[in-house]
Amino acid sequence: MKSKQAGLSLIGLLIVASLLGFALLIGFRAVPAVNEYLAIKRNVKLVAEEGDNGVATAELRRNFDRRGQIDDVVTITGADLDISKQGGKTLVEIAYERKVPVAGNVSLLFDFRASSAAQ
Repeated sequence: MKSKQAGLSLIGLLIVASLLGFALLIGFRAVPAVNEYLAIKRNVKLVAEEGDNGVATAELRRNFDRRGQIDDVVTITGADLDISKQGGKTLVEIAYERKVPVAGNVSLLFDFRASSAAQ
């Protein structure tokens, strides 16, 4: 009795490797944008807490910029923040897009929104 071996051919291996390589490329390109967003989200909440303690709007923007320098935030600045008061609480919001080039004329477009409001 002959047994037939089953496995991955060379062409199949190349196709699987190229798909995994493309997925890794997308992942490596996306991670810095997502890390920056998480830092922005954290800083927005901290700035809102400072605003609840009576800090002026201009100082809140400067504090966001200082925190942004520490966390390597380059996409937005404190001037881009929407700061308002609602019911005695400080509300800080930001909405922005980040375009990440992948290869050639192919890019990823991320649409980020962060708010200090409870979600």
